[in-house]
Amino acid sequence: MTSMTISGAVAHERQSEVHISARRARARRSAWIWFGRILVAVIVIGGWQWFTSAGWVDKFFFGQPSAIWDSLVHLFTVGTAFGTIWENLGVTAQEAFLGFLLGTLAGVVVGILFGSNKYLATVFGPYIKALNSVPRIVLGSIFIVAFGLGVFPKVLLAAVLVFFVVFFNAFQGVREADQNLIANVRVLGASPLQVARHVTIPSAMTWIIASLHTAFGFAIIGALVGEVLGAQHGIGLIISQAQGNFDPNTVFAAMVIMAVITLGAEYLLTLLERRLLKWRPPSRSEAQAI
Repeated sequence: MTSMTISGAVAHERQSEVHISARRARARRSAWIWFGRILVAVIVIGGWQWFTSAGWVDKFFFGQPSAIWDSLVHLFTVGTAFGTIWENLGVTAQEAFLGFLLGTLAGVVVGILFGSNKYLATVFGPYIKALNSVPRIVLGSIFIVAFGLGVFPKVLLAAVLVFFVVFFNAFQGVREADQNLIANVRVLGASPLQVARHVTIPSAMTWIIASLHTAFGFAIIGALVGEVLGAQHGIGLIISQAQGNFDPNTVFAAMVIMAVITLGAEYLLTLLERRLLKWRPPSRSEAQAI
């Protein structure tokens, strides 16, 4: 009994050492990753500032990091002719978020429906491809003309961009479902709704969740493009106005703001993905994810 107790204690100690070593390795890897990221940012921003200050790059066209910072400070302290930066940011965020939700919902429903029904996929396939080939800026112009300068046309444009990203992933996810498993479930008497709930949708969920990372970026693009084409408020309007005034620093400042918003949304989507797909064993690509 004593020898067994000693062996158990030794095994437990070794296991603890392995866990501690693994944590230290992860901490070192994380530190090196952040070091690399900060180093890249310092090199790019520092080089940009140096080249523009030396006159090797024309800051009239490409801006300058120090001037971009001044533009950011001005936007957050003084605001714009269209209201405070928070008001404009709220409008753009609202358009992107609503477009993201609407496009995701439509893409999931239609993608699963078409993926589960070969007849519908065959009939509507050419129309889906034709609509996907229409230039988005043309759609944005049509929506602006049809629905005015309000929020709705930007939401609609963002939803269209999101829809196709989510639709094709949901469609492919359903098609990748195990057909033998589906056949066995049907033999056991499962209804089409039960097959979709317990087999098809879980199979497509990985594809759908993965598409959301790209889809939110497209929602931001849709909202900004719509605002550039015509709006009363929004970050896109600030970009359009700065472009007309030959002010690249404000354009870059607005881009920085939207990049921060997008990175925040990406982080939240990553947390959502880990929570919804916690049953799935992590892959090598996920273990090395950015």
